Amino acid sequence: MDTSYYLHHKKHLWNAIAIAYTLGGYGSAIALILLSNFWLNALGVVLLAHSLIISAYLSHEFMHGTIFAERKWNAVGGNIMLWLNGGCYARFRDLTQDHIAHHINRVDFAAFNIADLMNKLPAFIRNIILGLEWLHFPIVSFIFQWRSIFAPFWEPQRQDERGRIMTLLIVRGLLLTGLALMSLKALALYFLSYIGMIIVLRFVDAFQHTYEAIPVGSPLPKRDYTYEQTNTFSNVISQRYWWLNLLLLNFGYHNAHHELMKCPWHSLHELDREIFTGEEVHYVTLPKLLGNYHRFRIERIFSDQGTAINEQGNLQLETFYGAIGVSFLVKF
Repeated sequence: MDTSYYLHHKKHLWNAIAIAYTLGGYGSAIALILLSNFWLNALGVVLLAHSLIISAYLSHEFMHGTIFAERKWNAVGGNIMLWLNGGCYARFRDLTQDHIAHHINRVDFAAFNIADLMNKLPAFIRNIILGLEWLHFPIVSFIFQWRSIFAPFWEPQRQDERGRIMTLLIVRGLLLTGLALMSLKALALYFLSYIGMIIVLRFVDAFQHTYEAIPVGSPLPKRDYTYEQTNTFSNVISQRYWWLNLLLLNFGYHNAHHELMKCPWHSLHELDREIFTGEEVHYVTLPKLLGNYHRFRIERIFSDQGTAINEQGNLQLETFYGAIGVSFLVKF
């Protein structure tokens, strides 16, 4: 394949549209949820959730440096997007470093074992958490996020982050308080949209790999290209109608993304068509995974990501449990 095309051919108009949609959609959605009309409120919730989703995937693009040629401008754009989606408590450079390490080392990183934590909790608290997850409220994702936010207060090597995090908590807390003073209903709708973002992001993220989770700081196993592609899956919205995948900024073309991680989002469907036939076993559309996401919503907390390919090399959804959490927005 002509890697120079994918590395250097940037569609600036596509990038501008995505960024403008995210910023404009976010602002417009806030205005809509402040109104008294139910249908406009509903539209605002959907628009806000989708704007937050796209901000997350743009954060990912900025981490890979695919939007701007200079690193500093990618950092600026990444920080703006992280501010919108709440990933801003971790430094952009730290999130970038962790995510690129995921590509290079071909593993997932875990700061702690969620199953061990759950088993150590009092039964009453554990049952509340499991009940909320059973109802598809992403409480475990919030546990990951809040643990990451407060980790610098008990991890000495991250104590230099404490002042920054306190400032962010105060500023964002004041902004949410201001929204509440204008309308408690709007604040509730904002959180509803945010929860919607988390659910969509972790649904997509759950079924893109069957990597093993390695505790941070542990010796890294040696994994090759074959392992990477065999344990990576392209969970696109549709293989037939490629343009539907733009709703998630082409994030579903994950095998192509791991083939060439500097390929911009707008060209991933082209790269995917060039290097794959479309018949590979790694294709599994998101509609097919809805059942797995629902069925294993509790099991995946206590297990690994499962196995998606059987010994005959065929897709086996019955044992594809999926991961939990949103990996590239939380500092592990």
